Amino acid sequence: MPAAPNGRPDRKGPVLGGRLLVPPSWPRLRRVTAVLRSETVGGLLLFVGAIVAMIWVNSPWRDAYEAMTDAHLGPASLRLRLDVARWAADGLLAVFFFVVGLELKREFVLGELRAPRRALLPVVAAVGGMVVPAGVYLLVNSVSTAGVPRGWAVPTATDIAFAVAVLAIVSSHLPTALRSFLLTLAVVDDLLAVTVIAVFFTASFDLLALLASLVAVGLWAVLTHRGVTCSWLLAPLAVLAWGFMHASGVHATIAGVLLGFAVPARPGQGGSDEGLAERLERAWRPVSAGVAVPVFALMAAGVPLSGGGFGAALCDPVAIGVAAGLVVGKPVGVLGSTFLLARFTRAELDRGLSWWDVSGVALLAGVGFTVSLLIAELAFGEGSETDDHARLAILLGSLASALLAAGVLRVRDRAYRNIEESASLDRDDDGVPIIGG
Repeated sequence: MPAAPNGRPDRKGPVLGGRLLVPPSWPRLRRVTAVLRSETVGGLLLFVGAIVAMIWVNSPWRDAYEAMTDAHLGPASLRLRLDVARWAADGLLAVFFFVVGLELKREFVLGELRAPRRALLPVVAAVGGMVVPAGVYLLVNSVSTAGVPRGWAVPTATDIAFAVAVLAIVSSHLPTALRSFLLTLAVVDDLLAVTVIAVFFTASFDLLALLASLVAVGLWAVLTHRGVTCSWLLAPLAVLAWGFMHASGVHATIAGVLLGFAVPARPGQGGSDEGLAERLERAWRPVSAGVAVPVFALMAAGVPLSGGGFGAALCDPVAIGVAAGLVVGKPVGVLGSTFLLARFTRAELDRGLSWWDVSGVALLAGVGFTVSLLIAELAFGEGSETDDHARLAILLGSLASALLAAGVLRVRDRAYRNIEESASLDRDDDGVPIIGG
C-alpha cells in the first residue's frame, strides 16, 4: 500500500491508480464501531419482532393480531385518526428517519461523504445497488400480464440494522474498511430511498401544509444552530413539522429526515469535541434501533400464509421481482458498480482484500427490510393481497441474501482474523493502532 510521509497508509479515495476500501481513520473507526454495536442489538430486536409477527398472524390468535394493528387512535379533526399499523409506519419510523437525517448531516459535513474522492465509492455502489434491482423488478413485471411495475423501488433498500446483525452472528472479524463501506453505503442508500419516497409516492399534495412544515423545520434549524437544546422548545416544533408534513400528502417520515439534516454537525462552542448532531444521534439511535424499528417490524411483518397465500405469492410476478431484485439485483448492482469504478480509475483493492470480500458485502446489501416494507405499503396499499405477497418476498429475499452473505464471509473469516491482527499493531507506540492511521 502506498504510504504517506508519516509511514501511515495512503488514504486517498478511488482516484486514478489509487486504492479502494482502505482502513478508516482512528476517529472514524471508533464511530463506526459504536454505531454498528447499537445497530447489532437493533437488528436482533428487529428480527425477533418479525418472527413474532409471522408466528402470531399464522396462529389461532390471528384475530388478536389484526385487532391490534387495526385499532384506530388519534384526533379525527386533525386527520390523525390512524390505525396502529399506520402510526408505526408514519410515526415511529419518523424517529428512524430522524436518525437517518442526523447520520446524513454528519457524513456530509465530517464523514466519508465530505470529500468527493472518499464519497465516490459508496455513492457509485449505492446507485448501482438501486438501479439494477429496480431493473430486475421491472423486467420480471413487464413480461407478465399480471405485473405491477409501480413496485420497482421495493427491492432497492438496504436495512443496515438487519445486515449488521447478520455480521455479528457470522463474521465478527470483518475488516473495518468493509464495515465502514457497508455503513456509508447504507447511509447513501437511505438518502436515495428518502428521495424516492418523497418524489414517487406522494399521491396528493397540499402546498400550504408543506410550507407550514418547512417553516417549523426552519425554526428548528435556527434554534439548534443557536445552541438551543431545550426539549420544551424543540419537541413542539418537531411535532408540528411532522403533523403538517403528514397533512401535506408527502410521507410524514420525510419531516424526520429534514429535522435531522437541519441540526448542526460541527463541534460547537465551549471546547466540545462533538457537534449537536452527534449528541442527538447518540441519544436517539437506541430509541430508533431498540423501539421504533422493532415495533414497526411487529406491525408490518405479519403476513398470513394460510389459505394458499404462500403458493399464490410464489406465482406472483411482484413477489418474484422483489425477491430477485434483493437476492440477484442488489449484489450485482453493488459489486458490478464497484468493479467498474475500479476498472475505470485503475484503482486496486486494499492489501489483504479480494473481490470475494466485496461480493460478501454486496450480498449483505440485499438484506432489505424496514424501508422495503414501507415502500411496499406505499406502492401496493396497506393490507392488499399484492402488499402481502411483496412483504413475504421481502422476508424470504432478505433471509436468502443473509444466508448467502454468511456463507461467503464465513469462508474468509480466517483471512479477516489475520488482517485484524496486523492492523491492531501500534508500531510507533502512539496509542493509535496502524488501522487508525
